[in-house]
Amino acid sequence: MTRRTRPTPSPQDSGFRSASELPAEVDVLVVGAGISGIGAGWHLKDRCPDRSFAIVDARESIGGTWDLFRYPGVRSDSDMYTLGYRFKPWTNPKSIADGPSILGYLRETVHEHGLANRIHLGVRVVSAGWSSASARWTVVVEAAGVRRSVSCGYLFVCAGYYRYSAGYEADLPGLGDFRGTVVHPQHWPEDLDYAGKRVLVVGSGATAMTIVPAMAATAARVTMLQRSPTYVVARPDVDRIALLLRRVLPERLAYRIIRRKNTAFQQLFFRRMREYPQQARERLVGMVAERLGPEFDVGRHFTPSYYPWDQRLCLLPNGDLLEAIASGRAEVVTDRIERFTADGVRLASGGEIAADIVVTATGLQLAALGEMTLEVDGTPVDVGSTYTYKGLAFSGVPNLATSFGYVNASWTLRSDLTCEYVCRLLNHMDSTGTTTCTPTLRPGEEHMVTRPWIDGFTPGYMLRDIHRFPRQGDRAPWLNPQDYRRDVDLLRNDPVDDGVMRFTRPR
Repeated sequence: MTRRTRPTPSPQDSGFRSASELPAEVDVLVVGAGISGIGAGWHLKDRCPDRSFAIVDARESIGGTWDLFRYPGVRSDSDMYTLGYRFKPWTNPKSIADGPSILGYLRETVHEHGLANRIHLGVRVVSAGWSSASARWTVVVEAAGVRRSVSCGYLFVCAGYYRYSAGYEADLPGLGDFRGTVVHPQHWPEDLDYAGKRVLVVGSGATAMTIVPAMAATAARVTMLQRSPTYVVARPDVDRIALLLRRVLPERLAYRIIRRKNTAFQQLFFRRMREYPQQARERLVGMVAERLGPEFDVGRHFTPSYYPWDQRLCLLPNGDLLEAIASGRAEVVTDRIERFTADGVRLASGGEIAADIVVTATGLQLAALGEMTLEVDGTPVDVGSTYTYKGLAFSGVPNLATSFGYVNASWTLRSDLTCEYVCRLLNHMDSTGTTTCTPTLRPGEEHMVTRPWIDGFTPGYMLRDIHRFPRQGDRAPWLNPQDYRRDVDLLRNDPVDDGVMRFTRPR
């Protein structure tokens, strides 16, 4: 078996700051220079112009997810009019965009808004310790093997929710006996040649369903091997209503209208499926059957045992996966692995699949706070034992917020709301002369009924590591509703000084 990995990326942009230029003190330290961190930089610059801030990222290039993932066909899994920023219109004709186009959009955002000189690449955050006496975080960072400390008044973690260093490696019996090439999508080698090869993709999530039709264009045969099916929905990669509005209206006005339209559609689509799960199941499966015809076993390969949105639906731009299957360039096999052999895999049913390349699209490993450790006044913080405050902060932890988007809609919708809230919070402290804000449980709330941080969402990657994240309570503001309308009330409309966020100043 040859396991292929990709080398560490090198800088691809100019104008960014080096690790050595990171200030010793800033008002706000933003961790992560992906879609959330870049958005945080814009909001801080626009809404808190008197606050100093710096953005750090452990990698040598910006973009986060959109620079890390390089596998064939990598693309957005929601429309770019809502995955794009509220403040920067998406102008590419395709609303379901490829990874390089999204990365280009992020680089444009950085340079158009003068954020490059605030971004320090190659800086990994190791730990952060809060001192109530000084109302400051001391953040230990590492660059090129050397550690140093940075002091900040507020820590804004925009590092995503999964480990960048390694994806999830499922237990695949006998994989070491396989004589071909093994690749994990999170570490895709740039020089992998799969033209004319037999490719086996293990997995049934969004990554697998993206890779299969992309590789099928040149591979001899691509097989997607899944233990159980996933719901899929085919959708055009071009929003014709959006193109029409952009032709007749000013760019920014058209963008606002399209964004609101698509946000409303996402919310309606999700709610209707949750309200009428059986009808939703029948409709989703029926649409696949229409595309693949009566000879295809849709019941076996595209009918999950759970209801829609118990796990995330997979978006197929223009139905590309279904088209690849219908044409014979790809196939889907639903079975369990008995073990890998030198030439492929032997299935529990007794069948075998020969392969030259195995792609282990087996998922992510979740990580809270970018894998940094936290202390408050010398006491370690177990994030999993805290309550989430509005889905962005932790009970008992001062001057810290995290950015996490939606599992049922576009990520950036919520990250934008989170940034707005953080800026409101910082400006409130300025106006009241306070320096510390701490989400604090009210009397009796330590005995609240608890729920998982993301409730009613059951994919394997979430269930494996949900204990690493804070719990929800049974009342506001100890909630993470994953509902845009409710989040607008929680984060934009509710007062910052709500009786739960405690504002103080050092003695």
